[in-house]
Amino acid sequence: MDRDFPLTADLSCVPSPCFIVSDQALRKNLEVLRHVKQETGCRILLALKAFAMHSVFPLLRETLDGTCASSPFEARLGRELFGGEVHTFSAAYSEDDIVEVIAHSGCVVFNSFPQWERFGPVVRAQGARVKCGLRVNPEHSESPAPLYDPCAPGSRLGITADRFNGRSLDGISGLHFHTLCEQNADALERTLAAFDRRFGNFMKGMSWLNMGGGHHVTRADYQVDRLCDLIKWAQARYGVDVYIEPGEAVALNAGILSATVLDIVFNRMDIAILDVSAATHMPDVLEMPYRPEVEGAGKADEKPYTYRLAGPSCLAGDVIGDYSFDQPLQIGDRLVFHDMAHYSMVKTNMFNGINLPAIARYDADADAFTMVKTFGYEDYVGRLS
Repeated sequence: MDRDFPLTADLSCVPSPCFIVSDQALRKNLEVLRHVKQETGCRILLALKAFAMHSVFPLLRETLDGTCASSPFEARLGRELFGGEVHTFSAAYSEDDIVEVIAHSGCVVFNSFPQWERFGPVVRAQGARVKCGLRVNPEHSESPAPLYDPCAPGSRLGITADRFNGRSLDGISGLHFHTLCEQNADALERTLAAFDRRFGNFMKGMSWLNMGGGHHVTRADYQVDRLCDLIKWAQARYGVDVYIEPGEAVALNAGILSATVLDIVFNRMDIAILDVSAATHMPDVLEMPYRPEVEGAGKADEKPYTYRLAGPSCLAGDVIGDYSFDQPLQIGDRLVFHDMAHYSMVKTNMFNGINLPAIARYDADADAFTMVKTFGYEDYVGRLS
């Protein structure tokens, strides 16, 4: 596994718990994405649903062309704090939503013909400032987890090809599909073939194609050249600009979550209770589910001392997983969870009144931390009435 940053760094310099994002790791990811842009001329948008740490936006916008949003708040964040292009898609817009989305977006993507017919005239009244698109469903599943499969039977996401019968595409400038989840370019190649079979004939006269996210472009084994070839193929076949909107790939292996052991209890096995919670600080552990990597730890019973790592909330299932260590854990020990920059910070919550982790940046060249944000009671009470 790629290191987020050298763990010789003194974590006592930051509060616990704390998300820590490495500037150098972000730059490493951006170099890969910059190569894709240079090779293909495609445009790359940051998916805010995955990574919205706006203190690093000045760094990211040196390479990325803008943001993609899924709500009025994300659209506003992209416009005000990132700049560049803002593309917004939602499964459905309300009347209030569409007004806010139009104010902050340069492209609005609709999830159904009824939504397009209802709100398209409102968007088109803005003139050339805002373009319109449709999200399509190629009915081709690639996601390894059903929870994240937008093309599963009965999915609410995207318009299937049969719904295009008899519909006018006047005013629609592009199509958007999304099928991937942490996958390589071979999955995109299969998706593109399915898209071409079902929607290729609708691309005549379009000016852009958005291939969505889920491209694990910055992973060590990712087939970057294959991705570039697929982008070039789509550009040539349809005569359009191509967008991709990675979020995870931008921040992959770029951050950690530092935690502290609060207590160790025994119930048929040793259980270490931490100041981080699966339920509140890394909910994908329970939703996906998955087992995050812990620095220096192995699988259960792989090393001499095995512990169940669990959170402090009152949810009985607030369990991160079972891990083994070379030495016994002690109260006060710091633990490091890897690859916590994406999808963790954006999904945190304050269930049980548990405070959010602080947020910090790490500069490996200077071996220095910069505190970005801490949270407190005011953040908790401010969310409630």
